[in-house]
Amino acid sequence: MQRDGINDSIWQEVDVPKLPVLPNQEHAEIVVVGAGITGLTAALKLREAGKTCVILEANTLGFGTTGGTSAHLNTVLDTPYTDIIEQHGLEKARTVLKSTREAISIIQKNIARYKIDCDFTPCSGFMYAENDEEEKELKEIKNALEQVGIVCSEVDNIPIPAAFIYAIEFPEQARFHPTKYLVGLAKAYTDLGGQIREGTLMQQVKEDDGVLLIKTIDDRVFSADFVVYATHTPPGIQLMTFRVAPYRSYIQVWELERQEDCPEALVYDMQEPFHYFRTVEQDGKSYLLVGGQDHKTAHHDNEKKNFRELEAYIRRLYTVNKKTYEWSSQYYESQDSLPFIGYYPGKKHHRELLSTGYGGNGMIFGTLGGSMMAELLLHGKTAFQDVYSPSRTGPLSTIRDLLVENYDVAKHFVKDRFFLEKIEGLAELGRGEGKILHYEGDRIGMFKDEKGKLFAVDPVCRHAACIVKWNNTERSWDCPCHGARYAPDGKLLTGPSVAPLKLWDFEAHENE
Repeated sequence: MQRDGINDSIWQEVDVPKLPVLPNQEHAEIVVVGAGITGLTAALKLREAGKTCVILEANTLGFGTTGGTSAHLNTVLDTPYTDIIEQHGLEKARTVLKSTREAISIIQKNIARYKIDCDFTPCSGFMYAENDEEEKELKEIKNALEQVGIVCSEVDNIPIPAAFIYAIEFPEQARFHPTKYLVGLAKAYTDLGGQIREGTLMQQVKEDDGVLLIKTIDDRVFSADFVVYATHTPPGIQLMTFRVAPYRSYIQVWELERQEDCPEALVYDMQEPFHYFRTVEQDGKSYLLVGGQDHKTAHHDNEKKNFRELEAYIRRLYTVNKKTYEWSSQYYESQDSLPFIGYYPGKKHHRELLSTGYGGNGMIFGTLGGSMMAELLLHGKTAFQDVYSPSRTGPLSTIRDLLVENYDVAKHFVKDRFFLEKIEGLAELGRGEGKILHYEGDRIGMFKDEKGKLFAVDPVCRHAACIVKWNNTERSWDCPCHGARYAPDGKLLTGPSVAPLKLWDFEAHENE
């Protein structure tokens, strides 16, 4: 399985069946954009109900965050319930808990119905504090968990060898193998006659006489009665672009000297940013998966440093044999701590739906979002739709956060144009290195591979014209404004852009 970065994740080691070749279907009742957990969950539910459905995937099955997740299934979310209660009130926080339980139930039902072997393992969760300030915050979180209805208890032991002064345990958590599950969903969906069109990048949706026309990058046009966006953030520049912000998280998998030291539970510290732990199985052996070092996309000077710091952190806790995988992945935070799931806001019709802003809980909210969008299409209503409505305004504090977020976007839009690193010449670019430099008075994004071959692109993002930044771990050009990402040669990896970076034409430049 391929993914949107050069570093392999452990989830890519999965057999992907060849998709069946079906007759071209230019019109469908529903077109789903994106073949990750959100899109497949929605599409399978729609096919079960007899709806004609086509999935348009810009790359390949599981190419995005589903192939790079930590695959925690949790009712205790990355965003503390203290924050959710403060911003949305206790009753809505209780509804959020109910929805996370529903998401885990949906996964379990799909596993049972379609006999999907994906290492689903129920387990407890632990959270621990290492100093007085963290202890105070964790006790507040414990109180919030109890208020919303999560059973939790103080404990004297935790399943990792970390020093702590206070810790809690809570049930109802789980872990699984996300791409084995995704392949299972895809098989179930295609067995029911559903279509998946890989390598089909959607660029634009227009309404024409009550029908939605979906144009792709190769000028093909599909038509549908409804469109479901399962792409993190809908393509192009629109309202939702400014209501979510892209972040990256770093993950490593370690072979420990003693396999029995791998925790059966999900474990979280209280650092900022926090670290998360779980066990993953491969070829009959248990490995430790640890993640953290989260930061806004393209807001770090040296992404490789995050891997070094994460490794140092692990080596302080464990005796390790070797590191087997490391990768980073992207997710989107919403402006008010909850996802946006439902009808596309600002449209005159209810023909387009979206699901985005999952934070670090993509497997939970991707499942919930896919199921909710299908329910809305099938019945016109669904549970939890008011809490997650994309049309909600939220508390005044979230408006402030939105302004701060977009001030940061504007700052990069200006700053990156006038303070670009100046390099004397191409000779300063090392092999395997990418940089934005000045070339005869112009900006140019340059990457030199290990053989010395040069790739040159225009570093202006094709989404909102911000300046991309080189990611030295995944070898990609990342946009600091809205998270679009491009390969070294400019090929589009992830939206919300719908076009590759423009290539630099040296010959044309020299002839000017």
